Formats: sequence, structure tokens, C-alpha cells
Amino acid sequence: MFGETQHSVNVLPFFWVRLLLHLGCIIFMVNIYYIETSIPSYYYENRTDIRVRAMQEWTKQWWHLPKPNGIIQTGLPAIIELLDAPHPKNENCLELIKDVTMLEYTDEIDDIVTTYIKHKIMPNEAMGDAAHLALASFYKCDFLVTWNCKHIANANKFDHIARMNSMLGLFNPKLVTPFQLLEEGE
Repeated sequence: MFGETQHSVNVLPFFWVRLLLHLGCIIFMVNIYYIETSIPSYYYENRTDIRVRAMQEWTKQWWHLPKPNGIIQTGLPAIIELLDAPHPKNENCLELIKDVTMLEYTDEIDDIVTTYIKHKIMPNEAMGDAAHLALASFYKCDFLVTWNCKHIANANKFDHIARMNSMLGLFNPKLVTPFQLLEEGE
């Protein structure tokens, strides 16, 4: 179920929305949010320290915030990582994102991941952070939403990521936390 790309069901409508936007046929702004593993994970986090509880609350607030002109997407790397989470948290997380559009993981994405790792943009885990960034960049997501502030939403890496994506001809998604989106009303 989660390993299938469901290309004809989920990716095709996204393509048409982007095409219509490009042609000027849609006049409202559509925000595309790519969520990586930490978003559903923090939604169901059970640690009790105040920092984690705050992150969980902000995640839930953002998740339930109406997004009338927004599309939430994820990719196979998130599913793989969530399958490794302890039971029953993994089932809860997978249930939370079951209706989220699944982006197709292609050979082109794999090449981008290899480049990110080779140039030390992301750690050496092919199906981890590099894959999330590659998917969000390749599919031109407006936001990559994450709590991974060490490797992804890290201000010290923004310029390096932007330069690499520019060299690769890729889009630069905004790398943000749910809290930042709440502050901006996204």
C-alpha cells in the first residue's frame, strides 16, 4: 500500500495543478508542503520533556490548520523510516499520512541524492535526509516541513543547499519547521 507510488491517482492531479498555475488558469496561490518523517513522528511523540511537548503541539496545530490552497506530500523515504519506528507509534504515524500524496522516487531522484551526499550537503544515508531534500527540490515543493534542524532546517546549510540546487537546476524549497509556518500563518 505505502510502497506503491499511486502515480495515476496522486501525482497526476498535482501535475495538472502545476500546469494550470503555469498557464495562468488558476489565480489562487497553491502551497506545496513536503513533510519528512519528523512531522508524523512528533505528532505522536510520547516523550514528556517540555521542548518535545511544545514541538508536538506546534506540529498538531500546523497539521490541523486549514490549508485550503495547500497540498501536503511525502515520499517513500518517510514511509521506510516510519516503518522502523516502534509499534504502535509507527501504525499511528502511517495512519496519519495515509491520504497524503506520495511522490514517486525515480532514478533521477537517486542521482540527486548521490550528488547531495558526494558534496556533503546531507549525511551519508541514501534514504534519509538527502532523499527528502531531493524529492522536495525535484518536485518543486514550496516548503520542506521538518523538525530536523541539524541536517535540513539548518540556517548554516541554506546557502550551500541553494548553491547546489542551482547548479543542478533544481528548485529551492523553503526549509521550515511547523512553528515557523504557524508564525507566518501558512
